[in-house]
Amino acid sequence: MYYGGWWRFLSFDDKQTTHKIDRSVLRRIMSYARPYTLFLILNLLIIIIASSLELIQPYLIKVLIDDVLPNGDYSQLTILAGLMIAISISAGLLRVARNYFSSRIGEGITLDLRTQIYQHLQRMSLRFFTNTKSGEIISRFTNDVIGAQSAIVGTIPIAITNIITLLIALALMFAIDWRLTLVSCILFPLFLLPARRVGRTLRKVRRESMEYNADMTNQIRQTLSINGIMLMKNFGRQSEGLEEYHGTAGEVANLGVRYSIISGWFYLALTLVTAIGTAVIYWLGGIFVLNDELTIGTIIAFIAYLGKVYGPVTSLSNLQVQFVTSVVSFERVFEYLDKPIEIQDQPDSIEISDSNGQVVFKNVTFSYLDEDSLVEISSGDQIDRDQNESAYKTTEIQPKRLNALEDINFEIEPGELVALVGPSGAGKTTITYLLPRIYDPNQGSIRLDDHDLRDITLQSLSSQIGMVTQESYLFHDTVRANLLYAKPDASQEDLDAATKAANIYDLIASLPDGYDTMVGEQGYRLSGGEKQRLVIARVILNDPRILILDEATSHLDSDSEALIQAALEPLMEGRTSLVIAHRLSTILAADKILVLDQGHLIEQGTHSELLENRGVYARLYKTQFGHESS
Repeated sequence: MYYGGWWRFLSFDDKQTTHKIDRSVLRRIMSYARPYTLFLILNLLIIIIASSLELIQPYLIKVLIDDVLPNGDYSQLTILAGLMIAISISAGLLRVARNYFSSRIGEGITLDLRTQIYQHLQRMSLRFFTNTKSGEIISRFTNDVIGAQSAIVGTIPIAITNIITLLIALALMFAIDWRLTLVSCILFPLFLLPARRVGRTLRKVRRESMEYNADMTNQIRQTLSINGIMLMKNFGRQSEGLEEYHGTAGEVANLGVRYSIISGWFYLALTLVTAIGTAVIYWLGGIFVLNDELTIGTIIAFIAYLGKVYGPVTSLSNLQVQFVTSVVSFERVFEYLDKPIEIQDQPDSIEISDSNGQVVFKNVTFSYLDEDSLVEISSGDQIDRDQNESAYKTTEIQPKRLNALEDINFEIEPGELVALVGPSGAGKTTITYLLPRIYDPNQGSIRLDDHDLRDITLQSLSSQIGMVTQESYLFHDTVRANLLYAKPDASQEDLDAATKAANIYDLIASLPDGYDTMVGEQGYRLSGGEKQRLVIARVILNDPRILILDEATSHLDSDSEALIQAALEPLMEGRTSLVIAHRLSTILAADKILVLDQGHLIEQGTHSELLENRGVYARLYKTQFGHESS
């Protein structure tokens, strides 16, 4: 627990935070400000003018005390009062303009960062999303982007303002009295020394806080979604869920307290240095006044300028801390932007617009990366380690690969219906993921119309393939919006034709708002069968040449199953179809059956041919589909 743990700051070890900000990171950060150079220049000009105006006030006070009041000059008094009002109004207007330009820069950078992350993650393979918590992704878009924005919009303009104010104020102080100015500058190192130590500590605390915030966001996403809350209620795990959330939120709170305590001690140190410096100047200036070396107005103006010096120095010391901690946000954003894209278009990729639907798998091998299991990979001779340990020249720790498919070979002719059968974990789903390039094979090739899939643009490939899986995903939007996702320019006639073909038209017509009815989160307001038929209608609108079907009728009632089967029949007509078969009727209708077991294609042929072979398929048929045939 960090409550009352301010002593942790006092015992901080520099070795704990050896990571440093290099120049390449800083150059990369500044590249995001480059498109807003004009706004930055205008902002800088406003800062210079505003800082100069604010530094006129102490001089006017000196004139008031030393000249106007002793001489009883009423006209000069009126002029001074007018100047003070004019300066205040001008400074206020300049602040408004500065806020406008700062917000344009800040919101623009935020938009650029979020768009860039979104675009990059869109291109990531499914592997990334299966290994990353959704709350972690959301945290990068929200907390990290806002923190990164503050590095350019917050710290840098404030630093420029303080530097300009500091330089002008020092020049004016030297003009008033060089001796007092030198004494004032002696204390500068005392402002700067704590900043390095505090910056390192707060940077570490901020990174830990961001990680816990991401975990907290992920817990909310998982447990307070429809499926999550249903799971908690069904198993009565509300108290455990609350305890887990409270623990993570407690860590966030503890780190916040630690951050505040460390910052508090830092501000106390800076305030103490400021108080000492001001007291010394009052004492020494008082001596000069008593010795008639300075006037009262001069010493008052000097003290006012001293505030314009110590204030910026204090702020700059604090800004160093803020910048170091805000860079952590940029680093976390860069971590995502630098993740390699596994599947992307080749430079000379071609577009296909009207595929014949011929598919060939040749010597295809694919393995998943198990992020939770690590193995040592050697650059030396790959022999048994027990036989010769010294043969491994260098080793590298990498995630373990789990083979899902090995040396798969088959062909699908245009318009054929091919069924995939086999026990759970045999590799059926993996094959359906390889065809639309959700994954790429580690070895071998997959060809469509005699083109390697890697030579076809992803956009044109996706236009040729439609998928209907057991998980029917719908957006929390209207029926119309979910359908138009497949074909944004579809007419009402197109929608009606697709929904009628999918046996869902009558249901939509009976809804209070028809096509404009909200389906709810993940389509929760619809039954399982209704969601599936809506998904089928969406695929029909897309009019793909190749269909990939994971029949989702095994968990539905007989009426819904019959409606979906009736919707699938016209959908598959004239199209190349690759189906993970759960029903005997699909197997009997198939032109070819592929039998998979433990990642190997062990048999292929028609239903009657495979029965005659009396192999694995015959056994599967008897155990899995025998009750249907009887």
